[in-house]
Amino acid sequence: MRGVWMRLPVHCRWGVAALVFLPSLAFADPPAAAPVAPPAGAPALELPVRCRIGTDCFVQNYVDADPGPGMRDFACGRLTYDGHKGTDFRLPDLEAMRRGVAVVAAAPGTVARVRDGMEDVSIRQSGGAPAGREAGNAVVVDHGNGWETQYSHLKRGSIAVRPGDRVEAGTVLAQVGLSGNTEFPHVDFGVRHDGRTLDPYTGREAGTGEAPACSTDPGATPVPSGTLWSADARRTLAYRPSAVLGAGLAPEAPKAEVARNGGYGYGGYGGRPLPADVPILGVWTELMGGRQGDRVMLEVTGPDGRRLFRNEGAVPRPLAVLFFGTEVRKPAHGPWVPGPYRVTVTLRHGDETVLREERQVELR
Repeated sequence: MRGVWMRLPVHCRWGVAALVFLPSLAFADPPAAAPVAPPAGAPALELPVRCRIGTDCFVQNYVDADPGPGMRDFACGRLTYDGHKGTDFRLPDLEAMRRGVAVVAAAPGTVARVRDGMEDVSIRQSGGAPAGREAGNAVVVDHGNGWETQYSHLKRGSIAVRPGDRVEAGTVLAQVGLSGNTEFPHVDFGVRHDGRTLDPYTGREAGTGEAPACSTDPGATPVPSGTLWSADARRTLAYRPSAVLGAGLAPEAPKAEVARNGGYGYGGYGGRPLPADVPILGVWTELMGGRQGDRVMLEVTGPDGRRLFRNEGAVPRPLAVLFFGTEVRKPAHGPWVPGPYRVTVTLRHGDETVLREERQVELR
């Protein structure tokens, strides 16, 4: 089965949902400046989304801390891309976006600017947003004393505030969308002070090259003490280099585009049963943050506890997102046994298990 794994389709692409500010002098990227400590009076930032981090939404990309052409997130990981100036809170698939996930104000303030009306469509289909509108539908909140937060790539028609509205931390601004220059549903959350873009995890200016000491621990890295996040948000936002975005079974050979559209919502997030008379069972998973040499294992266990399938392979190079899919043929002696099937995804970094998650799918 190991040879089969290496022939499986692997689809990957770095996210290109860069934080690009709305067209106005106040939104322009400032010139490079010397790093400064976060000024006194910085707002304590709460989570800008109403979802469970690490379960039904994920931090896909962080602010790029590398000052040159390379890329590095605040924990010296690769969950970013060159020049990225925001924090991307992504959803697992388009079905989650269609159901609606609220984007909320991270701190009290006044709505300064909004934009709505742009279609929710991946740049894979659109080819990219018009110049000056790369952030898609967006809201900017002024928190006073030179502080602003921006919420980009929002769902069309979901914006619930207008310029001049007073908001509190947790006030609903809009919903997570797919507008502007992006290829997966998320909100790109940006922080500025006096025109300088800051990393909310460190309180430092983006791209200055200054970052806290990095841990070699492949598990969670605590949020640094200089963070702009509140104490509650810090507990939720511990850095994790990898996550299972989705996994399950399908009634066909799995296709990445179908999974990302929510078409395989059997078990996992969708909860729909799968017909027991399907001729094959497609097995799939999508992982975030695989590092070169990491080992990925997929297993399927039947209702009687017997393992029907096991496959393992190595991540060939550092990738932001990996999609793995294969199929299991129906037993020659008869149909699939109805009942709960378990799909187990394991990711190992060297001798350490980084994550192990299960999805249960019912066959009827």
